[in-house]
Amino acid sequence: MGQPQTAPLFEIEDLHVSVDPEGEGAPIELLRGVNLSVGAGEVHALMGPNGSGKSTLANALLGNPDYQVTSGRIRFKGEDITDWDADVRAKAGMFLAFQYPQEIPGVPVRSFLQQAMAARKGIADLSALETRLAIMEWMQRLDMDPSFADRYLNEGFSGGEKKRNEILQLAMLEPDLAILDETDSGLDIDALRIVAQGVQEVRRDRPDLGVLCITHYQRILELLAPDVVHILIDGRVVDEGGPELARRLEEEGYEAWQR
Repeated sequence: MGQPQTAPLFEIEDLHVSVDPEGEGAPIELLRGVNLSVGAGEVHALMGPNGSGKSTLANALLGNPDYQVTSGRIRFKGEDITDWDADVRAKAGMFLAFQYPQEIPGVPVRSFLQQAMAARKGIADLSALETRLAIMEWMQRLDMDPSFADRYLNEGFSGGEKKRNEILQLAMLEPDLAILDETDSGLDIDALRIVAQGVQEVRRDRPDLGVLCITHYQRILELLAPDVVHILIDGRVVDEGGPELARRLEEEGYEAWQR
């Protein structure tokens, strides 16, 4: 007898998502039946031109209430999470690295991480000392200046510093699934390499971590080496394959899939 089939770590099934940009009760359908699954330990890339629905998908996956799932299902570790709130998804082990991380003046990085870790682990009295030691350890592994922990969250950070802070959060919160929403946006080659190396360092520590990298560019994929590349056009996944698909996109553009 063969081995029993196990559910993917993460699965999107025929997902339709609408948004009402003017708040006038006239929603526009942006995702038109997306199917995608990510297994434990796998790296997937989702690529598509502007307006294809990539950021809509990221927002829907993390439960942004402005994005309405009109049909289809989102499953995480075998559970239907389509109707779960964003904080419940995060506590369950889903993580989103934002394209444009928000600044939070007056809140040091270490304080934010302590609160986020307490919520993730369900420990109200999480030790500040243990948290700080863990932060210092990961900052060393990610080659970050220790003074970074005392700076206010994303305030005055460069683009690269904001993205490295996201990777620090990814390391500290120990999620099961990381969704990287255009985390390479606006980064130069050196900063991009640092971010990609940070993701790989976290994966070495957590080999079962599933990663969905949403991106415009092949550059970061050369460093992350995805197992599967998905192409999103006009709200649908129209093709998928290995890393060679990203290289073909780099050479040919999206025209072959937009006809």
